[in-house]
Amino acid sequence: MLLQRIQQQFIDSADLKYQCAQSLAPVVESATTAVLVSVTGGGKVLACGNGASAAAAQHFAASFMGRYDRERPELAAFSLSADAAVLTGIANDFDARAVYARQVRALGQAGDVLLVLSTSGNSGNLLAAVEAAHERDMTVVALTGGRGGRLAQMLRDTDVLVCVPHDVPARILEVHHMVLHCICDGVDAQLLGLPDALSNEQENPA
Repeated sequence: MLLQRIQQQFIDSADLKYQCAQSLAPVVESATTAVLVSVTGGGKVLACGNGASAAAAQHFAASFMGRYDRERPELAAFSLSADAAVLTGIANDFDARAVYARQVRALGQAGDVLLVLSTSGNSGNLLAAVEAAHERDMTVVALTGGRGGRLAQMLRDTDVLVCVPHDVPARILEVHHMVLHCICDGVDAQLLGLPDALSNEQENPA
């Protein structure tokens, strides 16, 4: 029974990604373009999320400042969830809702991108971060699930919403990781051109 349950997890994840391939591709392309315009114009990406989404934000920042698949110049991306001293200090001196918003106001500039990840779209600290990003004339790229929650309602016409049509957080997160990989790959392809046949066989240590 356990074996069948494990197999079903793989099947469910693959089915959702297959269903999203066509419906989400255009907005993922828009998200990639927004990120590319920012980083090639001297801007940066500030990424944030809670729990597993915070880990995904850190993964994205690591792929951008390091590399995703191929060697290229470093790109500016920062995870706002990575500094425990900053997070706990802001939460202690103000409140938990401010942990990302204050960082966005301190670090964000016009032309930057706020990449926000939320399976529900209703987390107060992420909503506050979006408000701060709009104050700084930043573009928001939001990865959500379900119907997008309150976060989707806050976005402007110049922002990008990638909403995974599912209600199970684990499945949503799996697609979010795919979207982040697509953004990284898309930026690399625009900067470096399409990879040759041998690039997929090159060793890429994790």
